[in-house]
Amino acid sequence: MPQLFTYRLFISHSWNYGDAYEKLVSMLNSAPFFQYANYSVPKEDPVHNVRTDSELYEAIKSQIRPVNCVLILAGVYATYSKWIDKEIKIAKQDFNKPVIAIEPWASEKTSTIVKSNANTIVKWNTQSIVDAIRQYSL
Repeated sequence: MPQLFTYRLFISHSWNYGDAYEKLVSMLNSAPFFQYANYSVPKEDPVHNVRTDSELYEAIKSQIRPVNCVLILAGVYATYSKWIDKEIKIAKQDFNKPVIAIEPWASEKTSTIVKSNANTIVKWNTQSIVDAIRQYSL
């Protein structure tokens, strides 16, 4: 079998809603014939200790720079997140990276900001997410 391409992904999330992030990572880990490297900001990463907005911006920028695409959980909390605003700006304006919005399972309300900046919007389904990553990755 030929070697699989390894997608470099930045998964935007809020640690206040870390369970959704963990479930998404688990879904990606279990996807057949799919490999990825996770460039997301881990909970224990020192980026959480930045002191200024410009330091935060540069820290996020360094995480997003090498990725093939950015995944954003499009829960309504994203509308109010300073982090996600910066991640969208970096992905779209600084690097022209594709953004994949993932609508949470059984969600009634989702983030308009995330969805309006996404190259595509997918449902909370492993195959849909993997297919979008394959289609939109640089």
